[in-house]
Amino acid sequence: MTDRIRTAAMALGGGLMALGIVGLGLVEVLAGKPYGAAPLTNEAGAVVATPAVDPVLRTGLVLAGLAVLGLYGAYAAITAEETVEQAHAAETMAD
Repeated sequence: MTDRIRTAAMALGGGLMALGIVGLGLVEVLAGKPYGAAPLTNEAGAVVATPAVDPVLRTGLVLAGLAVLGLYGAYAAITAEETVEQAHAAETMAD
């Protein structure tokens, strides 16, 4: 059961981060210039170009991936203590 949870958490967290960083980064590069997170304005302040993918979406995907990995880390830390306690109980010799 723990292997399934570990594999799912790693795949989901890594996938979200890869999609947010690499996947949407490639979309930005293929869309062409400008390559910025903020809209490009001229001297008058009018917006002349915007990013192809909203930076909030990219940031959200990366943060969601980090949250999944963080939750898995907390889960692993909690279950590791239980595993250590069970191992010590199994090693105790009976009189």
